[in-house]
Amino acid sequence: MHFMKLVLEDGTELRGRSFGAPREVAGEVVFTTGMSGYVETLTDPSFRGQILVATYPLQGNYGVPARRPAGSIDAPFESGRVQVQGMVCVRHSERPSHHAMASTLGDWLREENVPAIEGIDTRTLTRKLREHGTMKGWLLHEGTAVAEGKARADAIDMPTVVAQCTVPEAVTYPGGELRVLLVDTGCKDNIARAMVKRGATVIRVPSHADLAAYLPEVDGVLLSNGPGDPKDLMPLAAQIRGLFDKGIPTFGVCLGNQLLALAAGGDTYKLRYGHRSQNQPVQDLLTRRCYVTSQNHGYAVREDSLPADWEPWFVNVNDGTNEGIRARGRAVSSVQFHPEATPGPDDTAFLFDDFLRLCGSMKRGR
Repeated sequence: MHFMKLVLEDGTELRGRSFGAPREVAGEVVFTTGMSGYVETLTDPSFRGQILVATYPLQGNYGVPARRPAGSIDAPFESGRVQVQGMVCVRHSERPSHHAMASTLGDWLREENVPAIEGIDTRTLTRKLREHGTMKGWLLHEGTAVAEGKARADAIDMPTVVAQCTVPEAVTYPGGELRVLLVDTGCKDNIARAMVKRGATVIRVPSHADLAAYLPEVDGVLLSNGPGDPKDLMPLAAQIRGLFDKGIPTFGVCLGNQLLALAAGGDTYKLRYGHRSQNQPVQDLLTRRCYVTSQNHGYAVREDSLPADWEPWFVNVNDGTNEGIRARGRAVSSVQFHPEATPGPDDTAFLFDDFLRLCGSMKRGR
Protein backbone atom coordinates (compact mmCIF):
# COMPACT_ATOMS: atom_id res chain seq x y z
CA MET A 1 0.00 0.00 0.00
CA HIS A 2 1.33 3.40 -1.01
CA PHE A 3 0.82 6.45 1.20
CA MET A 4 0.85 10.12 0.24
CA LYS A 5 0.30 13.33 2.15
CA LEU A 6 -1.55 16.55 1.50
CA VAL A 7 0.51 19.55 2.60
CA LEU A 8 -1.18 22.95 2.94
CA GLU A 9 0.58 26.29 2.73
CA ASP A 10 -0.06 26.90 6.44
CA GLY A 11 2.09 23.85 7.27
CA THR A 12 -0.73 21.35 7.86
CA GLU A 13 0.12 17.79 6.77
CA LEU A 14 -2.56 15.11 6.28
CA ARG A 15 -1.56 11.49 5.55
CA GLY A 16 -3.69 9.25 3.36
CA ARG A 17 -3.68 6.13 1.20
CA SER A 18 -2.98 6.62 -2.47
CA PHE A 19 -5.52 5.23 -4.97
CA GLY A 20 -4.59 7.32 -8.01
CA ALA A 21 -1.37 7.88 -9.95
CA PRO A 22 1.89 7.96 -7.89
CA ARG A 23 2.60 11.52 -8.97
CA GLU A 24 3.39 14.67 -6.96
CA VAL A 25 1.39 17.78 -7.82
CA ALA A 26 0.69 21.31 -6.61
CA GLY A 27 -2.57 23.23 -6.87
CA GLU A 28 -5.22 25.34 -5.20
CA VAL A 29 -7.08 23.20 -2.62
CA VAL A 30 -10.87 23.60 -2.98
CA PHE A 31 -13.85 21.61 -1.76
CA THR A 32 -17.10 20.49 -3.36
CA THR A 33 -20.19 19.38 -1.45
CA GLY A 34 -21.89 17.44 -4.26
CA MET A 35 -23.21 14.03 -3.23
CA SER A 36 -22.92 12.53 -6.73
CA GLY A 37 -21.46 13.33 -10.12
CA TYR A 38 -17.76 12.72 -9.58
CA VAL A 39 -17.33 11.87 -13.30
CA GLU A 40 -18.81 15.21 -14.35
CA THR A 41 -16.97 17.09 -11.61
CA LEU A 42 -13.53 15.64 -12.30
CA THR A 43 -13.83 16.39 -16.04
CA ASP A 44 -15.13 19.96 -15.56
CA PRO A 45 -12.47 22.36 -16.94
CA SER A 46 -13.38 24.91 -14.25
CA PHE A 47 -11.44 22.67 -11.83
CA ARG A 48 -8.26 22.82 -13.94
CA GLY A 49 -5.22 23.39 -11.73
CA GLN A 50 -7.01 22.56 -8.46
CA ILE A 51 -6.76 19.78 -5.87
CA LEU A 52 -10.35 18.77 -5.24
CA VAL A 53 -11.60 17.81 -1.76
CA ALA A 54 -14.88 15.84 -1.82
CA THR A 55 -16.93 16.39 1.34
CA TYR A 56 -19.31 13.48 0.61
CA PRO A 57 -17.53 10.52 2.23
CA LEU A 58 -17.94 7.85 -0.48
CA GLN A 59 -16.62 8.38 -3.98
CA GLY A 60 -16.56 5.99 -6.94
CA ASN A 61 -19.46 3.79 -5.80
CA TYR A 62 -20.98 3.58 -9.31
CA GLY A 63 -17.69 3.39 -11.19
CA VAL A 64 -16.81 5.19 -14.42
CA PRO A 65 -18.47 4.57 -17.80
CA ALA A 66 -16.63 3.66 -21.00
CA ARG A 67 -14.51 6.44 -22.48
CA ARG A 68 -16.19 8.28 -25.33
CA PRO A 69 -14.62 8.58 -28.81
CA ALA A 70 -12.20 11.44 -29.44
CA GLY A 71 -14.04 14.59 -30.51
CA SER A 72 -17.35 13.44 -29.02
CA ILE A 73 -19.30 15.54 -26.51
CA ASP A 74 -21.46 12.68 -25.25
CA ALA A 75 -22.48 12.61 -21.58
CA PRO A 76 -21.59 12.17 -18.78
CA PHE A 77 -18.08 13.52 -19.35
CA GLU A 78 -17.72 17.33 -19.41
CA SER A 79 -14.46 17.25 -21.37
CA GLY A 80 -12.09 14.75 -22.90
CA ARG A 81 -9.89 14.31 -19.81
CA VAL A 82 -9.73 14.52 -16.02
CA GLN A 83 -9.07 18.20 -15.30
CA VAL A 84 -8.22 18.30 -11.59
CA GLN A 85 -4.65 18.20 -10.31
CA GLY A 86 -5.57 15.67 -7.66
CA MET A 87 -8.42 14.31 -5.55
CA VAL A 88 -8.87 13.98 -1.78
CA CYS A 89 -11.67 11.98 -0.15
CA VAL A 90 -12.64 9.94 2.90
CA ARG A 91 -13.09 6.68 1.04
CA HIS A 92 -13.30 5.39 -2.51
CA SER A 93 -15.06 2.23 -3.63
CA GLU A 94 -12.86 -0.55 -5.00
CA ARG A 95 -15.92 -2.65 -5.94
CA PRO A 96 -18.41 -0.25 -7.55
CA SER A 97 -21.75 -1.37 -8.97
CA HIS A 98 -23.48 0.04 -12.05
CA HIS A 99 -24.68 -1.56 -15.28
CA ALA A 100 -22.80 0.98 -17.43
CA MET A 101 -19.49 1.05 -15.56
CA ALA A 102 -16.29 0.18 -17.43
CA SER A 103 -13.71 0.81 -14.69
CA THR A 104 -13.27 1.91 -11.10
CA LEU A 105 -12.57 5.48 -10.09
CA GLY A 106 -9.04 4.52 -9.04
CA ASP A 107 -8.30 2.78 -12.35
CA TRP A 108 -9.54 5.82 -14.25
CA LEU A 109 -7.42 8.26 -12.26
CA ARG A 110 -4.33 6.10 -12.68
CA GLU A 111 -5.01 5.87 -16.41
CA GLU A 112 -5.27 9.68 -16.54
CA ASN A 113 -2.11 10.10 -14.41
CA VAL A 114 -3.98 11.98 -11.67
CA PRO A 115 -3.04 11.38 -8.00
CA ALA A 116 -5.69 10.78 -5.35
CA ILE A 117 -5.70 9.96 -1.64
CA GLU A 118 -8.32 8.58 0.74
CA GLY A 119 -8.52 8.29 4.51
CA ILE A 120 -8.55 12.07 5.00
CA ASP A 121 -11.00 13.72 7.41
CA THR A 122 -12.48 15.97 4.73
CA ARG A 123 -15.00 17.48 7.17
CA THR A 124 -12.19 18.94 9.27
CA LEU A 125 -10.26 19.94 6.16
CA THR A 126 -13.32 21.70 4.73
CA ARG A 127 -13.87 23.60 7.97
CA LYS A 128 -10.26 24.77 7.79
CA LEU A 129 -10.73 25.96 4.19
CA ARG A 130 -13.95 27.75 5.14
CA GLU A 131 -12.24 29.48 8.07
CA HIS A 132 -8.96 30.40 6.41
CA GLY A 133 -10.03 30.53 2.77
CA THR A 134 -8.76 28.60 -0.23
CA MET A 135 -5.10 27.62 0.16
CA LYS A 136 -2.34 26.29 -2.02
CA GLY A 137 -1.49 22.66 -1.44
CA TRP A 138 0.75 19.80 -2.51
CA LEU A 139 0.14 16.06 -2.86
CA LEU A 140 3.48 14.44 -2.03
CA HIS A 141 4.82 10.95 -1.39
CA GLU A 142 4.81 10.15 2.32
CA GLY A 143 8.60 10.05 2.66
CA THR A 144 9.26 13.20 0.64
CA ALA A 145 10.75 16.19 2.44
CA VAL A 146 8.23 19.01 2.14
CA ALA A 147 10.67 21.61 0.78
CA GLU A 148 12.00 19.14 -1.79
CA GLY A 149 8.50 18.04 -2.81
CA LYS A 150 7.21 21.57 -3.21
CA ALA A 151 10.10 22.39 -5.51
CA ARG A 152 9.51 19.46 -7.88
CA ALA A 153 5.72 18.99 -7.75
CA ASP A 154 3.93 19.47 -11.06
CA ALA A 155 1.96 22.73 -11.15
CA ILE A 156 -0.15 24.59 -13.69
CA ASP A 157 0.43 28.20 -14.74
CA MET A 158 -2.98 29.65 -13.87
CA PRO A 159 -2.73 32.87 -15.94
CA THR A 160 -2.48 30.70 -19.07
CA VAL A 161 -4.75 27.89 -17.92
CA VAL A 162 -7.69 28.69 -20.25
CA ALA A 163 -5.57 27.96 -23.32
CA GLN A 164 -4.94 24.46 -21.95
CA CYS A 165 -8.58 23.39 -21.84
CA THR A 166 -10.30 24.96 -24.85
CA VAL A 167 -10.80 23.68 -28.37
CA PRO A 168 -7.73 24.54 -30.51
CA GLU A 169 -9.86 25.64 -33.45
CA ALA A 170 -13.50 26.14 -34.35
CA VAL A 171 -15.76 23.07 -34.13
CA THR A 172 -19.37 22.86 -35.36
CA TYR A 173 -22.04 20.68 -33.75
CA PRO A 174 -25.01 20.44 -36.16
CA GLY A 175 -28.39 21.05 -34.59
CA GLY A 176 -30.98 23.22 -36.28
CA GLU A 177 -31.67 26.52 -38.00
CA LEU A 178 -30.57 28.79 -35.16
CA ARG A 179 -26.80 29.17 -34.95
CA VAL A 180 -25.04 29.96 -31.67
CA LEU A 181 -21.42 31.07 -31.28
CA LEU A 182 -20.08 29.32 -28.15
CA VAL A 183 -16.98 31.10 -26.85
CA ASP A 184 -14.94 28.37 -25.17
CA THR A 185 -12.97 29.49 -22.10
CA GLY A 186 -12.94 26.00 -20.59
CA CYS A 187 -16.47 25.02 -21.53
CA LYS A 188 -18.39 22.12 -20.03
CA ASP A 189 -19.52 19.97 -22.94
CA ASN A 190 -23.04 19.89 -21.57
CA ILE A 191 -23.47 23.56 -22.49
CA ALA A 192 -22.98 22.59 -26.13
CA ARG A 193 -25.20 19.54 -25.65
CA ALA A 194 -27.93 21.72 -24.12
CA MET A 195 -27.94 23.99 -27.18
CA VAL A 196 -28.00 21.11 -29.69
CA LYS A 197 -30.76 19.38 -27.70
CA ARG A 198 -32.85 22.53 -28.08
CA GLY A 199 -32.42 22.55 -31.85
CA ALA A 200 -29.52 24.98 -32.31
CA THR A 201 -26.35 24.53 -34.30
CA VAL A 202 -23.31 25.35 -32.18
CA ILE A 203 -20.09 26.89 -33.50
CA ARG A 204 -17.56 26.43 -30.68
CA VAL A 205 -14.50 28.66 -30.90
CA PRO A 206 -11.43 29.13 -28.67
CA SER A 207 -11.17 32.16 -26.42
CA HIS A 208 -8.58 33.81 -28.68
CA ALA A 209 -10.80 33.67 -31.79
CA ASP A 210 -11.87 36.83 -33.62
CA LEU A 211 -15.50 36.94 -32.49
CA ALA A 212 -16.53 39.71 -34.88
CA ALA A 213 -15.62 37.52 -37.86
CA TYR A 214 -18.30 34.99 -36.87
CA LEU A 215 -21.14 37.43 -36.21
CA PRO A 216 -22.57 37.45 -39.76
CA GLU A 217 -23.23 33.70 -39.55
CA VAL A 218 -24.67 33.37 -36.03
CA ASP A 219 -27.86 34.39 -34.24
CA GLY A 220 -26.51 34.57 -30.71
CA VAL A 221 -23.34 34.45 -28.61
CA LEU A 222 -22.91 32.19 -25.57
CA LEU A 223 -20.01 32.81 -23.17
CA SER A 224 -18.92 29.66 -21.36
CA ASN A 225 -17.58 28.74 -17.96
CA GLY A 226 -13.89 28.11 -17.33
CA PRO A 227 -11.04 28.14 -14.81
CA GLY A 228 -8.89 30.87 -13.31
CA ASP A 229 -9.08 34.61 -12.76
CA PRO A 230 -11.32 36.41 -15.29
CA LYS A 231 -8.91 39.36 -15.29
CA ASP A 232 -6.38 37.14 -17.06
CA LEU A 233 -8.75 37.32 -20.06
CA MET A 234 -9.02 41.08 -20.50
CA PRO A 235 -8.37 40.88 -24.30
CA LEU A 236 -11.46 38.66 -24.56
CA ALA A 237 -13.44 41.07 -22.37
CA ALA A 238 -12.53 43.83 -24.83
CA GLN A 239 -13.86 41.69 -27.70
CA ILE A 240 -17.08 41.06 -25.78
CA ARG A 241 -17.49 44.80 -25.23
CA GLY A 242 -17.47 45.20 -29.00
CA LEU A 243 -20.56 42.96 -29.25
CA PHE A 244 -22.80 45.20 -27.14
CA ASP A 245 -23.87 47.52 -29.96
CA LYS A 246 -24.17 44.77 -32.59
CA GLY A 247 -27.72 43.92 -31.59
CA ILE A 248 -26.95 40.22 -31.17
CA PRO A 249 -28.27 38.32 -28.14
CA THR A 250 -25.45 37.47 -25.74
CA PHE A 251 -25.67 35.19 -22.71
CA GLY A 252 -22.92 34.21 -20.25
CA VAL A 253 -22.52 31.28 -17.85
CA CYS A 254 -20.22 31.26 -14.78
CA LEU A 255 -16.89 32.72 -16.01
CA GLY A 256 -19.00 34.24 -18.78
CA ASN A 257 -20.83 36.26 -16.11
CA GLN A 258 -17.56 37.67 -14.82
CA LEU A 259 -16.24 38.42 -18.31
CA LEU A 260 -19.46 40.21 -19.19
CA ALA A 261 -19.11 42.38 -16.07
CA LEU A 262 -15.50 43.23 -16.96
CA ALA A 263 -16.55 44.04 -20.52
CA ALA A 264 -19.20 46.41 -19.17
CA GLY A 265 -16.59 48.24 -17.06
CA GLY A 266 -17.34 46.46 -13.78
CA ASP A 267 -15.01 44.62 -11.44
CA THR A 268 -14.53 41.07 -10.11
CA TYR A 269 -12.93 39.70 -6.94
CA LYS A 270 -11.87 36.36 -5.47
CA LEU A 271 -14.26 34.67 -3.05
CA ARG A 272 -12.94 33.39 0.26
CA TYR A 273 -13.58 29.74 -0.60
CA GLY A 274 -15.86 29.85 -3.64
CA HIS A 275 -19.13 28.13 -4.51
CA ARG A 276 -18.70 24.49 -5.56
CA SER A 277 -21.84 22.45 -5.00
CA GLN A 278 -25.18 21.39 -6.45
CA ASN A 279 -27.41 23.11 -3.90
CA GLN A 280 -26.68 26.85 -4.04
CA PRO A 281 -29.92 28.87 -3.59
CA VAL A 282 -30.29 31.98 -5.73
CA GLN A 283 -33.08 34.54 -6.03
CA ASP A 284 -34.34 36.28 -9.16
CA LEU A 285 -34.43 39.95 -8.16
CA LEU A 286 -37.24 40.67 -10.63
CA THR A 287 -39.71 37.91 -9.73
CA ARG A 288 -38.35 37.23 -6.20
CA ARG A 289 -38.54 33.52 -7.00
CA CYS A 290 -35.78 31.28 -5.63
CA TYR A 291 -34.02 28.45 -7.45
CA VAL A 292 -31.59 25.71 -6.45
CA THR A 293 -28.50 25.81 -8.67
CA SER A 294 -25.25 24.00 -9.40
CA GLN A 295 -22.14 26.16 -9.18
CA ASN A 296 -18.38 25.95 -9.55
CA HIS A 297 -16.48 29.23 -9.28
CA GLY A 298 -13.93 30.99 -7.12
CA TYR A 299 -14.49 34.55 -8.36
CA ALA A 300 -17.54 36.81 -8.37
CA VAL A 301 -18.81 40.10 -9.79
CA ARG A 302 -18.52 43.17 -7.58
CA GLU A 303 -22.10 44.34 -7.88
CA ASP A 304 -21.55 47.97 -6.85
CA SER A 305 -19.03 48.37 -9.69
CA LEU A 306 -21.61 47.89 -12.45
CA PRO A 307 -22.32 50.95 -14.64
CA ALA A 308 -25.71 52.66 -14.43
CA ASP A 309 -27.02 50.92 -17.57
CA TRP A 310 -26.49 47.48 -16.00
CA GLU A 311 -28.39 45.82 -13.17
CA PRO A 312 -28.00 42.76 -10.93
CA TRP A 313 -30.31 39.90 -11.92
CA PHE A 314 -29.78 37.09 -9.39
CA VAL A 315 -28.36 37.06 -5.86
CA ASN A 316 -27.00 34.19 -3.74
CA VAL A 317 -29.33 33.63 -0.80
CA ASN A 318 -26.55 32.17 1.36
CA ASP A 319 -23.99 34.98 1.21
CA GLY A 320 -25.55 37.81 -0.81
CA THR A 321 -23.01 37.62 -3.66
CA ASN A 322 -23.95 38.39 -7.24
CA GLU A 323 -25.34 35.53 -9.33
CA GLY A 324 -26.24 37.28 -12.59
CA ILE A 325 -26.37 40.62 -14.41
CA ARG A 326 -28.36 42.23 -17.24
CA ALA A 327 -27.83 45.20 -19.51
CA ARG A 328 -30.74 47.64 -19.60
CA GLY A 329 -32.13 48.06 -23.12
CA ARG A 330 -29.91 45.33 -24.65
CA ALA A 331 -30.31 41.58 -25.18
CA VAL A 332 -27.22 40.93 -23.04
CA SER A 333 -27.26 39.01 -19.76
CA SER A 334 -25.45 36.32 -17.79
CA VAL A 335 -25.67 34.07 -14.74
CA GLN A 336 -23.02 32.83 -12.32
CA PHE A 337 -24.56 29.36 -11.96
CA HIS A 338 -24.98 26.47 -14.41
CA PRO A 339 -28.46 26.15 -16.02
CA GLU A 340 -27.29 23.00 -17.85
CA ALA A 341 -25.97 21.22 -14.73
CA THR A 342 -25.70 17.44 -14.80
CA PRO A 343 -25.80 16.05 -12.27
CA GLY A 344 -27.62 18.72 -10.37
CA PRO A 345 -30.89 20.62 -10.37
CA ASP A 346 -32.38 21.76 -13.67
CA ASP A 347 -34.58 24.45 -12.10
CA THR A 348 -32.97 27.14 -14.26
CA ALA A 349 -32.73 25.26 -17.59
CA PHE A 350 -35.47 27.58 -18.85
CA LEU A 351 -32.84 30.31 -19.18
CA PHE A 352 -31.40 28.51 -22.22
CA ASP A 353 -34.91 28.26 -23.69
CA ASP A 354 -35.38 32.00 -23.15
CA PHE A 355 -32.00 32.75 -24.76
CA LEU A 356 -32.81 30.73 -27.88
CA ARG A 357 -36.30 32.25 -28.15
CA LEU A 358 -34.67 35.69 -28.03
CA CYS A 359 -32.19 34.62 -30.72
CA GLY A 360 -35.07 33.43 -32.90
CA SER A 361 -37.23 36.53 -32.46
CA MET A 362 -34.35 38.92 -33.16
CA LYS A 363 -33.37 36.85 -36.21
CA ARG A 364 -36.88 37.20 -37.60
CA GLY A 365 -36.79 40.91 -36.83
CA ARG A 366 -33.64 41.32 -38.89
